[in-house]
Amino acid sequence: MKNHIYLLLTIVSFFSFNSYAQKNKIDAADKKYESYDYIDAIKTYEKVAEKGYKSVDMFQKIGNSYYFNAELDKAAKWYGELFAMTSDLEPEYFYRYAQSLKSIGENDKANEIMEKFNQKASTDSRAKLFEKDKNYLDKIKANSGRYKFEDAGINSKYSDYGSSFYKNKLVFASARDTGSLGQRKHKWSDQYFTNLYTADLGDEMKPGKIDKFSKTINSKFHEATPVFTKDGKTMYFTRNNYLDGKKEKDGKKITLIKIYKASFENDKWINVSELPFDSDQYSTAHPALSPDEKTMYFASDMPGTIGQSDLFKVQINEDGSFGTPENLGKTINTEGKETFPFVSAENELYFASDGHPGLGGLDVFVSKINPDGTFGEVQNLGDGVNSSKDDFAYLIDTNSRRGFFTSNRDGGKGFDDIYTFLETRKLKCEQELNGNVATLTTKQPLADTKISLFDSEFKLINTAVSDLNGNYTFSVECGKTYHIRAEKQDYTTKEQKITIESTNGKTNLDIALEKVKCQVAIGDELGKCFGIKMIYFDLDKSDIRMEAALDLEKILDVLNQYPLMKLDIRSHTDSRATAKYNEALSDRRAKSTLDWLVKNGIDPTRLTGKGYGETQLVNKCADGVECTEEEHQQNRRSEFIIIAL
Repeated sequence: MKNHIYLLLTIVSFFSFNSYAQKNKIDAADKKYESYDYIDAIKTYEKVAEKGYKSVDMFQKIGNSYYFNAELDKAAKWYGELFAMTSDLEPEYFYRYAQSLKSIGENDKANEIMEKFNQKASTDSRAKLFEKDKNYLDKIKANSGRYKFEDAGINSKYSDYGSSFYKNKLVFASARDTGSLGQRKHKWSDQYFTNLYTADLGDEMKPGKIDKFSKTINSKFHEATPVFTKDGKTMYFTRNNYLDGKKEKDGKKITLIKIYKASFENDKWINVSELPFDSDQYSTAHPALSPDEKTMYFASDMPGTIGQSDLFKVQINEDGSFGTPENLGKTINTEGKETFPFVSAENELYFASDGHPGLGGLDVFVSKINPDGTFGEVQNLGDGVNSSKDDFAYLIDTNSRRGFFTSNRDGGKGFDDIYTFLETRKLKCEQELNGNVATLTTKQPLADTKISLFDSEFKLINTAVSDLNGNYTFSVECGKTYHIRAEKQDYTTKEQKITIESTNGKTNLDIALEKVKCQVAIGDELGKCFGIKMIYFDLDKSDIRMEAALDLEKILDVLNQYPLMKLDIRSHTDSRATAKYNEALSDRRAKSTLDWLVKNGIDPTRLTGKGYGETQLVNKCADGVECTEEEHQQNRRSEFIIIAL
């Protein structure tokens, strides 16, 4: 993809050359490079390189010129030359080289370079994401094969990208040459400036006749990525900093891009104006609207940006004014490029990024927008929509599951091409956890067994009751770990851990329960009969641990089954610290255990509690006796003695 839409600010380092033979040519190329005239800069640099001249600075600039123009295969070649000369480079070059290597299928080498990037920039979110999930290709593979896609039939030999639905039409940007002598090219990419075009949408969203969009919107500079309100009366779009015949520049004399608004009145688009958070000093681009049209999402490199470009959101007020833009945060944004947002009718944020782990270049990702405005897990859409090249500008109709995306992958007609797709399977992996509850000895099904589903942190998610045949079912998430508890009167409660398959389907977990073999009596320790562990504590702590809370849940259930039962909670410490301190600590432990049960619904008159300090050790670990941590742990416990039934 050509980087007139990347929103990338380039930081150029200057070095002196060791050789002066090609100095004048290189100086001229440097000036072109510094003004983002990458095409002409590349020509000069490569001619000098062909004559045997080598320079770290020159190889950096050739690699960057190709990288910023999304020709990653060529960037890989020159970054390879750069790394052959030195590895004493800024971390960003390691990241760019890794991305470029992915584009030519050298994933193993790319991962090696990413390891070095991680060593150099361990605090960079891209390094953290790589370190967190080095098997990211397996996840991408699991998300792949979900699309049928083909050329949209509207592409030219130039750049065609980005699209939006407008009534029964597709509106997109194109750099196609209309034959006008006034057509101008951008020196960055050697492409014509883009205008907006429309294509009628027929059956199965097949684009048909192509026309130019409104003359009042298209200018002699870039227009791209429009979005329209549902009533068709308002549009927002991206354009170079050009309005009413006047072009503005930033402090470096570069014309950046802004988001503009227009109104449809009397069959014309009029009142073109820039948005209040636009600026001559940074870029804003690629507007997208939430389903209720009260929030705009966009890309920018404005102050507060985490990376090279970030995604932001801004409130649209009822009177048409705007709030203050908010960065979407580190769940979405990285130190790389996040751009081309789109929000579906199902409140999912699709966007392009080269910072999240992908297949190379820009990949398309999705994250669910939660009701509180936070974002769910960021997921790569997988191979198909994504490739080793740049893939972006994803657009989907959630009813038909048809849509469009843009890519500069091999086999296209132009520099960027628009593809149409049908999503054959949703990204969300759906799994069913099912099983049968039966007796351990006779294998007879157990109806009316209470089944509880907990997540990996022992948080209760759902409950069910087994049917007449002992069967139960839960809807669960792929790849997640759960805990299952089965409870039935006169049977020992049982818990099992299960990790769900990572692909769509069903996961089976049968449960066998053992008949209770003992009858409780006053003076018994509750856990011995019901298979409940003693409640253990961390050293010098009196708070309830996660695994302890799980056993307290079992005690809670027994107390609910036996409403006349009363318990004496007896808490103990190990022998470390003084006897006085340990007595106080054990009292706190008894109180925290009692408080937990009361908080969860047990009448406090059914409970008593006392701390015994180190007076009732269960092993040899008295004062002065050397013991392991595990042996000391056995003494840090709470017991539950039945005092009434």
